Amino acid sequence: MTIIIDNAANWRDIARVGDGEKLELAPAAWDRIAHANRIVASLVEKGIRAYGVNTGVGALASQVVAPAMQEKLSRNIILSHACGVGELAPERGIRAIIAVQVANFAHGHSGVRPEIVRNLLTFLERGCIPEVPSRGSAGYLTHNAHIALVLIGEGMARVAGRRMNGRQALAEIGLEPLVLGAKEGLSLVNGTACATGLTSIALVRAERLLCWADAAAALTLEAAGGQMAAFDEHVLAMRPSPGIEAVGTSLRRLLDGSGLIAAAQGSRTQDALSLRAVPHVHGAAREVLERSALLVDRELASVTDNPAVSGTIDDPKVFSQAHPVAPALGQTADSLTIALAQVAAMSERRTDRLVNPLVNNLPPFLAAEGGCNSGFMIAQYTATSLSNVNRRLAAPAATDGGVTSGLQEDFLAHPTVAANKLLAVIDNAEYILAIELMAAAQAHDFLSDRAARAPGTDAIYRAIRQRVAHYSDDRPLSWDMERLRDFIREADVGQ
Repeated sequence: MTIIIDNAANWRDIARVGDGEKLELAPAAWDRIAHANRIVASLVEKGIRAYGVNTGVGALASQVVAPAMQEKLSRNIILSHACGVGELAPERGIRAIIAVQVANFAHGHSGVRPEIVRNLLTFLERGCIPEVPSRGSAGYLTHNAHIALVLIGEGMARVAGRRMNGRQALAEIGLEPLVLGAKEGLSLVNGTACATGLTSIALVRAERLLCWADAAAALTLEAAGGQMAAFDEHVLAMRPSPGIEAVGTSLRRLLDGSGLIAAAQGSRTQDALSLRAVPHVHGAAREVLERSALLVDRELASVTDNPAVSGTIDDPKVFSQAHPVAPALGQTADSLTIALAQVAAMSERRTDRLVNPLVNNLPPFLAAEGGCNSGFMIAQYTATSLSNVNRRLAAPAATDGGVTSGLQEDFLAHPTVAANKLLAVIDNAEYILAIELMAAAQAHDFLSDRAARAPGTDAIYRAIRQRVAHYSDDRPLSWDMERLRDFIREADVGQ
């Protein structure tokens, strides 16, 4: 499938490009890009002062740069801004960032040459993935600069899995290093492409994660003899919420026809909150996800670099503004991080109810032989540890602020930090849910002679057992956790 951008992309488009889909621009987008580039040429020709075009950047914005030095300015911006550190960002994220850069240029207010956009599209098409350190970006600069390094023949990249320097990577895909013109260096490091691309990937992963959270909760509810009255359609409607309604519907569908649920009806007045409040916690997260998706789409419809150009060749306009600053994007990533951390924390609590002999009638810690075997005792420790990490990661990035560039940039929204925290919480939540699914399947093994599972939960149980066997302290549980986590990370519920 080929994604074609005309007026604006959406977050699913960006995520699909991240996963390997081809990206193209409509003819009108190419026309807008070319027109904006002519506007920049006119600004230079007429000597109109424009930030990053014929001035320095940041605190050096008042220093005029002569026309003969503007190519050097663009190159130096790329070299000096490539300050990322730490482990490399994954290929999926880099592709998504490049896709958002292209989408931003397609609005026609950046001023880069069409050749730059074509080369970025060639990176995607030919699998040239710049090496981008994942840490060090307060907003957007460092990730974008490391991608731009390869455009000018610097930096490092991987092509078809082989690591090489930027010049070699360009030759491998049939390109030459670019000499950047006026404003192009600034445009390549500017905008919210980094946080927007990473958050688009996070949205896809969060959407799948929440479906698996419902599935894990249903399997645990069945094993624990959950009281379905709490999920009655009319009862949940007393608290109007699209998220609560959707999760309630999901649980009723998955547990419909369960002999285990029928046998447990009325055995307790009410369940613990980690069972009874599943629609409320999962539903709240679904609503945060929906709002986050709308905001990312708004970001993709926006011009997000500074300055923006418009007008005509005879009457060029340039506007210095703050569109690269993205507090809303940082706030939405923080909000979704909190919501998913809470979903994962509830999953860990359900796992405890499965392994804890004080609150169930199952073998202690789901061990096949008590005393000799520890069963899932330490697996629950692992889930607790990951949940603890998530609680700390859920502290908001958007409120941290900071002062950079000699007081010129004296407010920072940290959307990229927020996006990276969100992805880290999703990583941990996937493991936590995998542990719950394993424990719930183990519990069902001990319940097989009591009553039948629902068709919906039986399909989930069988999917788990196709990938991990019943546990008898006969192998490291870590291997099973990794295998099942890989499965739920890539597969939809029901596959």
